[in-house]
Amino acid sequence: MQYKNPVLKGFYPDPSVCEANGKYYMVCSSFQYFPGVPLFESSDLVNWKQIGHVLTRRSQVELEKINSSGGVFAPTIRYNNGRFYMVTTNDTTHKNFYVYTDDIYGEWSEPVEVDRDGIDPSLMFDGGKAYFIGNGTDDYGESGVIQCEINIETGEKLSHAKCIWKGSGGRFLESPHMYKIGKYYYLMAAEGGTEYGHMITYARSESAWGKFENYPANPVLTNRNKAPFIIQGIGHGDLVQDKNGNWHIISLGFRQMHMWMAYHQLGREVFLTPVKFNEDGWFTAGNDGTTDECYELDGDFEQNEKKLYTFENTDWNTDWVFLRHPNEKQYNLSDGRAILHGTDITLDEVDSPTFIGIRQRDFRFELVTNISVSGENGEGGVTVYMCENEHYDISVCKNGDDYQAVLKLNIGGIKHKQATAPLTEGNAKLIIKAQNTFYDFYVSCSGGGEIHLGGGNAKYLSSEVSGGFTGTVIGLYAVGKVTADYTDFMIKYTDE
Repeated sequence: MQYKNPVLKGFYPDPSVCEANGKYYMVCSSFQYFPGVPLFESSDLVNWKQIGHVLTRRSQVELEKINSSGGVFAPTIRYNNGRFYMVTTNDTTHKNFYVYTDDIYGEWSEPVEVDRDGIDPSLMFDGGKAYFIGNGTDDYGESGVIQCEINIETGEKLSHAKCIWKGSGGRFLESPHMYKIGKYYYLMAAEGGTEYGHMITYARSESAWGKFENYPANPVLTNRNKAPFIIQGIGHGDLVQDKNGNWHIISLGFRQMHMWMAYHQLGREVFLTPVKFNEDGWFTAGNDGTTDECYELDGDFEQNEKKLYTFENTDWNTDWVFLRHPNEKQYNLSDGRAILHGTDITLDEVDSPTFIGIRQRDFRFELVTNISVSGENGEGGVTVYMCENEHYDISVCKNGDDYQAVLKLNIGGIKHKQATAPLTEGNAKLIIKAQNTFYDFYVSCSGGGEIHLGGGNAKYLSSEVSGGFTGTVIGLYAVGKVTADYTDFMIKYTDE
C-alpha cells in the first residue's frame, strides 16, 4: 500500500518512536506548551492517534514564564522489561530528566534527573545495562555525542561520561540515538541545524563505547539539495523496524508554503522514510538518500487524514494545549462549548494568558466560530499564534457599552490594529480563511453578511521570520475583564 508524507501534519517536531506489544508509540517536542510531550499510538507507522500527553502535572515540568521555544526539547521514548521511558531536556532550566510508566494509557512518574549537560538525550538498554546518551561535554572536557551508564532506578551515573563520536563534520551535532542490530551498534544523529541544511548521519561500532566508524556516504538522509521541493529540513530521526521486518526512519521535516517561497509556518512535522540494510551491514534511506512525498509500505491499510476539527470531535485533554501552566479557573470547557475568562495577561507576554489552542495542520482551511463577549472592558477572539512577537488576532472588543470587531497584526513586536468594524452587540461570528501564503479575516453579526477586515501574509508567522522551533497554533483567547463564550467551532481543511 502507498502512504503519503508527512504522516503527522502540523507542529509535532523531534519525533521518537518505539515498538511494544505489537504497537508503535511516538512522542514529540512541546516546548512552552502544556500538557507536555504529545503521545501517539499506531499499528502501521502511518496512521497515528494521539492517546494523551506524557507530562500532565505541574510537578513534572517547570514552565512558569519560560520563553517561547524554550522548555521541553527533543524527547526520546523507549520500552524495556514492560516499562516505558521518556527522556528529555528542559532547555530553559538546563535539566535532563526522564519519567516512566507501566501503563502507556495512564499517568507517568515524577521526573528522575540525570546529572548531565547538553540536550537531546536518549536511552539505550543493552545486556541488562542502561546507557544515557546525548550531546554536550564529557567529564574530560571533550564535546560531541556523550555517553554514560546510569542506574535506571535512580538516574545516578555508574560510569564517567565519555565522548564517543564527533559526528561526520556538520555543524550542530544533535539528536543521537544508538541501536544494537546484529553485531553492530549503530549511532545515528542529526547535523546541519534544524533548517534547510538539516541531515541525518550515522556511524557504527562493535562496541557501545566505540570506536565508531562513519558511514562512508554520509549523510544517509537529507533534502538539503533537493530543490525546488516542498519537503525540506529532514533530520532528527529515529530508526524503527516494522512487523514485516522492514526498517524505517521516522524524522522531522517541514513543508514550504509554496514551491518558490522558502518559508514554513506549520512547524516541523513527522515524515516516514524506508531504510534498507546492505550485505555489508550499512543501511541506506529513501530512494536516493532523500525523503519523498510517497512510498510503498507492506501491509493492508488505508491512510486516514482528519479534515474537520470541532469541539465535538476533539478532546480538550489531548488535541488542545495551553501556553505554559494554566490557571484552570479561567476555563470552562465542555462538549460543544468553551468559556474563557480574561485576565490582564496578553498574548504579547511571556506568561500564561487565557488561551487554549489547537495546532494548524495544513495550509488551507476555513475556521468559523460563534463568540459572545460579556463583562466590562476587554476582548475575546481567535489568534493564529506563532509566539509573543508574531500572531494575528481577530476579536470582539468591549469598551463599556460599545462593541467592535478588531483585526490586529503583531509582527516583530510591532502591534498594528489593521481594521475595526462597529458591532451592535457582543455576539458575532468570526471567520478565518487561510491559503498557503495568506490569512483573511472576516466577521458576521446578527445574520448579516461577512465583513472582510483584512489579512496578513503567512510568511510573517513563519520560522524564517519569527525564529524558534514551534509552529502556528490556532488559539481561543480572552484578555481583560471579559468572558468569551465560544460555540459552533469548526476548522475545515481543504486540498489544493
